[in-house]
Amino acid sequence: MVRKLIALFTASAVTILTMGSATAEQGQPFPWQLDLQEAFSPVAADQQVFHDMLLWIISIISVFVLLLLIYVMLRYNKKANPTPSKTSHNTLIEILWTVVPIMILIVIMIPSLKLLYYGDRIETPDMTIKAIGYQWYWGYEYTDEDDLAFEAVMLEEDELKPGQPRLLATDNAIVLPVDTNIRVLVTAEDVLHAWAMPALGVKMDAVPGRLNETWMRIEKTGTYYGQCSELCGTRHGFMPIMVKAVSKEDYAKWLVEAKKEFASGDAPAIKFAQIASPSAQ
Repeated sequence: MVRKLIALFTASAVTILTMGSATAEQGQPFPWQLDLQEAFSPVAADQQVFHDMLLWIISIISVFVLLLLIYVMLRYNKKANPTPSKTSHNTLIEILWTVVPIMILIVIMIPSLKLLYYGDRIETPDMTIKAIGYQWYWGYEYTDEDDLAFEAVMLEEDELKPGQPRLLATDNAIVLPVDTNIRVLVTAEDVLHAWAMPALGVKMDAVPGRLNETWMRIEKTGTYYGQCSELCGTRHGFMPIMVKAVSKEDYAKWLVEAKKEFASGDAPAIKFAQIASPSAQ
């Protein structure tokens, strides 16, 4: 029985790991995922390193506190210690339980501030895009390209093509080149939204009347998915983000076609009935 359980556990683990490696490249979570999405940008990679460091720290603290509690219960219960000590102060212990937590916080603070600065500062941008949150879809502007703008609306189930994930695919994808410093300007037209791409380490609030900015650098071609991460209304869960990363050569070719399709303002009409109606859920 033990051998069968071990074999079953091993097979399940291999299956889950295989599933993860197969779908993580698509920039989306996969079933039974236990870890963060695979990182495809420098900021996301640093975020995962920081996350792993924190996981070790909190695990060690939790184990230490658990062992300390067990020791106290066994050593100082009424049966094992019928005559309790009358000691009220211990200078060494009081210094230790003050200094050690401070040192732990300093160890956490230094890489945390470095990561916050690295993720927030704007690298010398090679290009700029603007993401605008609406109820409940995203609009995009390529500010370096004249009049290139379009909207991206979630595809309904009957509109999905093979391989497109439910609730994540959109009718128009944001096409971006790899190995490029991309400045992302984020705002909203109506209520609070949040533009979030976990695989790229980006999460920025979209605030009406305010222009926030962040940056990303995609390291591998592929399709990446995100969602609005601010509770923005009844269709909040149906406001996905779809980024298609391509080579610089393919991006230049896409720009030529995109300017013909979108620059004239002939973008596909948005299905306002589906967007505004809660029954469309």
